[in-house]
Amino acid sequence: MIIGIGNDIIDIRRIERTLDRFGERFIDRVFTDVERTKSERRANRAASYAKRFAAKEACSKALGTGFRKGVFWRDMGVVNLASGKPTMNLTNGALQRLQDLTPEGMQAQVDLTITDDHPIAQAIVLISAIPEKLSDNQ
Repeated sequence: MIIGIGNDIIDIRRIERTLDRFGERFIDRVFTDVERTKSERRANRAASYAKRFAAKEACSKALGTGFRKGVFWRDMGVVNLASGKPTMNLTNGALQRLQDLTPEGMQAQVDLTITDDHPIAQAIVLISAIPEKLSDNQ
């Protein structure tokens, strides 16, 4: 069952200008340590940050809050599963909102796709509720 969907497109040049103007202050305010480490290793760091920025925007839309009701930038971070597939790690207010959206007896699954083609970066987030898996004892 789909419980939320969000999409965002951003001009990478906007992020480049923001990085040039605000640097560390912008990075510290918006991105998690994991995102920062990954983006700083990239040849085109602005595109990497832009994709992650778009993912946060898309996720906040999928949660139905935007950046209000206790949901902040650093409460959502792009991470990769062992397979390499990107997803969102939610904490604090974003995690609480996700838990509030998830029906009883279900678990949330956050799917993310991110891409860029200079000068545009895009992210789509789909939040689904799937039945909880039965434990091995049942």
